[in-house]
Amino acid sequence: MKVPFLDLKSHHAPLLDEINRAIQEVIESAAFAGGPFVADFEKDFAAYCDCRHAIGVGNGTDALWLSLLALGVGPGDEVITVPNSFMATAEAISYCGATPTFVDVDERTYTMDPAALKGALTSRTKAVIPVHLFGQPADMDPILQFAREHGLFVVEDACQAHGAEYKGRKVGTLGDAAAFSFYPGKNLGAFGEAGAIVTGDDELQKKIRTFRDHGQVRKYHHTFIGWNCRMDGIQGAVLRIKLRHLEKSNQLRRSHAAYYDEVLGEIEEIATPLESTCVRHVYHIYAIRVQERDEVMRRLSESGVACGVHYPIPIHLQEAYRHLEFHPGSFPIAERCAVEFLSLPMFPELTPEQLEIVACGVREAVGAGVTT
Repeated sequence: MKVPFLDLKSHHAPLLDEINRAIQEVIESAAFAGGPFVADFEKDFAAYCDCRHAIGVGNGTDALWLSLLALGVGPGDEVITVPNSFMATAEAISYCGATPTFVDVDERTYTMDPAALKGALTSRTKAVIPVHLFGQPADMDPILQFAREHGLFVVEDACQAHGAEYKGRKVGTLGDAAAFSFYPGKNLGAFGEAGAIVTGDDELQKKIRTFRDHGQVRKYHHTFIGWNCRMDGIQGAVLRIKLRHLEKSNQLRRSHAAYYDEVLGEIEEIATPLESTCVRHVYHIYAIRVQERDEVMRRLSESGVACGVHYPIPIHLQEAYRHLEFHPGSFPIAERCAVEFLSLPMFPELTPEQLEIVACGVREAVGAGVTT
């Protein structure tokens, strides 16, 4: 039996009748760009996040970018983030005209190391973007304390952490604003591209809503230069249905992760992910660390187990950011993770048989002549 890395067909199959009816409603109403279906989803997602406001946008990158713009981040500013994230985290900073600067991550949680923030602070620092990587919340209390002490904004990159919690609070409610992605493979995924910003700040949400619609406060009345970042009506309708099933899906992911932890956790050659104390990890990605990762991945592929790599080149070593003049060794933990991370199949519909096949495949691949 082959085990896919992700199986969206099995994820959507039980919901298709309901989703098709919702899409038909959008078609009949012709509310394709923004409109009532998006507004209904915004209301539901804000309630789910225990936050006052949710603003639907075109994708997670829009969500990061508009959050920074609305907070006044612009040319000459610097924003501190981490190098082991998807490129969009840094891109959003750059598209504000600001400069991303990086700090390394914690050895076991792979999220921002709060102790490293002081070394990255300059007179130009305007904001911090901690990334809740793979569904694991960053250690927010010391990050927020540092930000308060130095007058910095905090934008949570929660694009991989729908439903994750830090000390009993949902991610997205901890900083000034938070960005979520609803890319199809996420814990809460759309039928295409979509994203959202959540915030408890009434004035900030008004500004973000204006930015996402060409700077309009009402049609043809533009108070400032914005952009077209609206969410599609179809995506709002689909996401509203899928949101009702998110908690069940997250619990299944946590159950699968517990199985992987139990079966793989005692193998010396494997570092399984750590769920930090006082957090609820939602395992968008289940990434182990192994030596000779590419060889292990090749052996797993031969045995029918599909895996992924997140992310093979840290942002600071990407060609696009060569001008920042970072070099190998700048952030050793993030760089080590880049060559050791191996993401195993993780989706709610994984069967016990599939989980066993993956675990056996990993044990065999790691033990089949791979050195440590």
